[in-house]
Amino acid sequence: MRIKIELNSDERFPEWAIGKHTIQAMIYTHLNGTPYQELHERRGFKFFAFSDIFPSGPFGPEKKTLLISSPDEDFIETLYEKLLPDEKLYLGKHALNVLSIKKFRLRPKKAFITGSPVVLRAPGNGRFFTFHHHKSLAYFIERLTENAVEKYQAFTGEYFQPDGPIFTRLVPRIRKKGWIDVYVRVNIRGRYFDVPGTTWEYLEAPINESNREFYAFLMDAGIGELNSLGFGFLNPRKGA
Repeated sequence: MRIKIELNSDERFPEWAIGKHTIQAMIYTHLNGTPYQELHERRGFKFFAFSDIFPSGPFGPEKKTLLISSPDEDFIETLYEKLLPDEKLYLGKHALNVLSIKKFRLRPKKAFITGSPVVLRAPGNGRFFTFHHHKSLAYFIERLTENAVEKYQAFTGEYFQPDGPIFTRLVPRIRKKGWIDVYVRVNIRGRYFDVPGTTWEYLEAPINESNREFYAFLMDAGIGELNSLGFGFLNPRKGA
């Protein structure tokens, strides 16, 4: 289940002024006084994700959109009730006007596109995976699949094992000079880090009746690590 928030600003300021940690803080602030008010202190999976604010570029009177998703419908209902359609949404030092709020559901299709970079732990050393350093699509797919299964089983309490990798065709967004990796600066426990990830314009999934619920879960929980910090957000690809 999802929430779509449309926003704009009365002032102009650069895109980098609102980081992922400020969006996460806004979400947790709106959960105060609800059954989810201790969620930020919970160890392990938080079972929600949010997109990059789009379209990219400086903030101003032009409309921008933020998507928040979760397989936990009560979480979405709670957050939706706490978000007010005429409030000022404070993200860091800046106040944004809420133009509209909508909650909705989507069904998974045979292919997805990422709405924020996908982050994975690196093999062995505990750092984050990059294609530049680790050069292994096989590891990326294997770890992505393992993480998805762990997350699904933790949420449902049910054993599930896909027949193979969760995506059978992957097409990255190629950046300048052929780079795949992107770096996002985030604040984790008061310290700033540049977190590497990858964005994908096509992730093909072998969806059938036996695994459709699993992919519906991934679409709302996110893929990879750090979903509650705004990484690994998935959208069904149009036309798929």
